[in-house]
Amino acid sequence: MTVALAARSAPAATRGQLALAAGIGLFLFLFLALPTAMVVFVAFTEKGTGQFTLVNFVDFARTDLFVRSFWNSVYVSAMSVVWASALALPLAVLTTRFTFRGAVLIQTLGFVPLVMPPFVGAVAMQLLFGRNGTVNLLLDDAFGFKIPFMEGLNGVIFVQSLHYFPFILVNLSASLRNIDRAMEEAAQNLGSSGFRLIRRIVVPLAMPGFVAGASLVFVKVFDDLATPLLLNVKDMLAPQAYLRVSSIGIADPMGYVISVVLIVVSVAAMWISTLALKGKDYATIQRGGGGLGRRTLKGWENLAGHAVVIAILLLVLSPHIALFLLSIATIWSFSPLPDAYTLAHYNRVFAESSLYIKNTLVYASLAGLIDVIVGTAIAYLVLRTRLVGRQWLDWAAMAALAVPGVVLGIGYLRTFYGVTLPDGTPLAALWIVIVLALAVRRLPYALRACMAALQQISLALEEAAENLGATKARTVRRIVVPLMTGGLLAGFVTSFSTAAVELSATLMLVQSNSDAPLAYGLYVFMQSSNGRGPGAALGIIAVLLVTICTLASHYIVERRHIGAGGR
Repeated sequence: MTVALAARSAPAATRGQLALAAGIGLFLFLFLALPTAMVVFVAFTEKGTGQFTLVNFVDFARTDLFVRSFWNSVYVSAMSVVWASALALPLAVLTTRFTFRGAVLIQTLGFVPLVMPPFVGAVAMQLLFGRNGTVNLLLDDAFGFKIPFMEGLNGVIFVQSLHYFPFILVNLSASLRNIDRAMEEAAQNLGSSGFRLIRRIVVPLAMPGFVAGASLVFVKVFDDLATPLLLNVKDMLAPQAYLRVSSIGIADPMGYVISVVLIVVSVAAMWISTLALKGKDYATIQRGGGGLGRRTLKGWENLAGHAVVIAILLLVLSPHIALFLLSIATIWSFSPLPDAYTLAHYNRVFAESSLYIKNTLVYASLAGLIDVIVGTAIAYLVLRTRLVGRQWLDWAAMAALAVPGVVLGIGYLRTFYGVTLPDGTPLAALWIVIVLALAVRRLPYALRACMAALQQISLALEEAAENLGATKARTVRRIVVPLMTGGLLAGFVTSFSTAAVELSATLMLVQSNSDAPLAYGLYVFMQSSNGRGPGAALGIIAVLLVTICTLASHYIVERRHIGAGGR
């Protein structure tokens, strides 16, 4: 309704707006649509003749390795959703349905796993839960048996569940908070209580949040490349796509076929999640109804609730704990804890890997800046103009969610490697291509923040400025952008923090060590046992870098709110 009213009251599109839309469209075409289309084109093209064919997909279906990899990826993704739900559901219910001390801290700590790249967590988890990790060594000494937590696909599921469960936690908690208390009270007045109340009222009304989080977990796990590789699990689709291109070359069609399958499954997962909610009404009686009625836990319930929360938080934070111990360990092998401690790994990282940190700051900052600029422009065109087809810009930018990083990286190699500079350097070998890939991958996150910020600004403020003689450009520069600062900062930080630990696309695009970002350096270090100590130190630096940027953004936003309130 708000978008429609704003669009109807906005003036007809100007030449400047048309030029802006054309520029954004060209950007999305060159760096998202064209590389993706190139991947699809090669997958349906016969090698050598260039004619349309389905033989590549027939070969895919006839190859046992690829079929097994497909079903392994589906299985790992589905089971990761199951276990992530098992972790998120108790935390969401306890912190929203009950008066639970430290609920804000619990929600904050529950979000921490997303700060660390999952493949770094995989190495840390091996030290704790591997065949000769801390837990299994203690179990073997005490009871004479070991549990295969990290064996094969189990290890991938374990790591991915712990890393991505915050997606379900955040979305499910938001849905539970938005349920109108009157709905629960009405059910109680009709005699419903306990588990029946949860099953018939709470769960159905919270389903949109759960489905949104679950679909994100499924897609993220299905597309992940580095975690299976570091756990030496290669019979999954994303690793197979990378291995085909890196070992055989960009001319091999099978890597493109696998990429198309990755895209199709990602889109299908999002479509199915939408279909699951279609035709059902999840609206409450009134907006902001106060959320579910909170009940105070007493006696054994309180003890059990705190025990569950502490156990889950210890589990999901265990990769960070293990990573820190590894970063200061001299030797940690076949023992529950490191033999001794040292800061030598940090000295080595700062001496040898400062370039990784510098590159990351440059790449992630530029990617975040591009996302904020493009996201603000798209939001303005969609919400403030009557430009024909403006909604397609929003849809095209959001389509980046359905394109896995490894697919985008392969598309960039295929599209831009044949384009050379006057000195013969392939365009795909330039570091700026890494920045563009990161920007395109994170654009949807910044766009949603920019859209939300602009929707909260009344059109009357812009009309008042224009009535006083301000031009459209001056109004945007002096009125709209300053009022959007909080949303722009949120979009920048989201893009920056996620781009800083992105590996799938950069693993395909890094051509020299001098252009490598921090995530690539982490992956290289973690490949060898001698490099895992410095790699862990670099991982801790990455976590601190992202955390500091996130906290700084919250501080700046809060200061602006306080300042606005004072005025």
